[in-house]
Amino acid sequence: MNLNRVVVTGYGLTSPIGNTPEAFWDSLKNGKIGIGPLTKFDTSDYNVHIAAEIKEFPFDKYFVKKDNNRYDPYSLYALYAAREAVANANLDTEKLDHDRFGVILSTGIGGIKEIEEQVERMNEKGPKRIRPMALPKALPNMAAGNIAMAVGANGICKCVITACASSNDALGDAYREIKFGYQDVILAGGSEAAITPFAIGGFQALTALSTSEDPERASIPFDKDRNGFVMGEGAGLLVLESLEHAQKRGATILAEIVGYGNTCDAHHMTSPHPEGLGAIKAMKLAIGEAGLEPADIDYINAHGTSTPANEKGESQAIVSVFGKDTPVSSTKSFTGHLLGAAGAIEAIAVIEAMNHSYAPMTAGTKELSDYIEADVIYGQGRDLEIKHAISNTFGFGGHNSVVAFKRWED
Repeated sequence: MNLNRVVVTGYGLTSPIGNTPEAFWDSLKNGKIGIGPLTKFDTSDYNVHIAAEIKEFPFDKYFVKKDNNRYDPYSLYALYAAREAVANANLDTEKLDHDRFGVILSTGIGGIKEIEEQVERMNEKGPKRIRPMALPKALPNMAAGNIAMAVGANGICKCVITACASSNDALGDAYREIKFGYQDVILAGGSEAAITPFAIGGFQALTALSTSEDPERASIPFDKDRNGFVMGEGAGLLVLESLEHAQKRGATILAEIVGYGNTCDAHHMTSPHPEGLGAIKAMKLAIGEAGLEPADIDYINAHGTSTPANEKGESQAIVSVFGKDTPVSSTKSFTGHLLGAAGAIEAIAVIEAMNHSYAPMTAGTKELSDYIEADVIYGQGRDLEIKHAISNTFGFGGHNSVVAFKRWED
């Protein structure tokens, strides 16, 4: 069986540090974090007052006012990123074989804002006052369907939900669909809009969120003083194609996806395995499928959530597989944690890093925990030739998902 090589030919995003790939990379390169006061609702009764919100979402570029009644913010973000990805890839969707053109989108929570608003409406005014579009707006799969309708994708269309590993699983599923010849082109990625009263309150109850009042020191992965993650929001969509399809249409190739690893800790609902055993297996699977050795990996974008439990296990896992000399950083220090969209925007960060030969720093981190033995990049970014890289994402439920990338060379 002839297997297809799978390449990335474009991407779009909206994020706390930029709504274009150029602005996003400029922020990563120049240390511009997207974390600040939480402004979406009154946090007087909360212990958490910091978030990574999107600044000036370009709503008017693709939407009109009535679209707010049709789409939850997570769908708006996804649609925006999808349209930007199509444009970035110079993809003429009318010329595609629509049955071999798909969408695989992830989310961790889906339309939580709509759910919260409609529950409040029901409690105040009764069940007959629930809006007709409430359920369609809230369904986690609806953003994938909305994108498919917008671009005419009649092939595979599904929503992947594996908590904070979701986006990498969406990319991994898309990679396999194309690799094994089921699809030619897939829009893959994730979207999240969970800076809401219930979501913040729920994660606060788990003591998962940072209670820092200093935006510069709130999301500080691997730092000895880290005390939780910062909630972020946004979406990232990537155009994945078979190499043959991309070359036939004369596409600009940005990177190649060469491996994917997925495992489960089967250990605890919310805590990772303390020795990172599932993460170790997922990283080995990803580089194994790519035909690479640990020494071939030049950079790792860590899951790096800024929680005490994650970085201890992840650092141990990285050192177990790659040793102490492979450069590591976490871009969640810039963007906060986008949950089901994290892997998508971090994939874009990895590709930008490869193509600019520069690894972004872990912003805000000043002093590593004593037990962190990995080569964490902090203080400033690092000029680095990156031919191969991996991106780690791990999620509640014990989900571990790793994607391996290769810099494109003609």
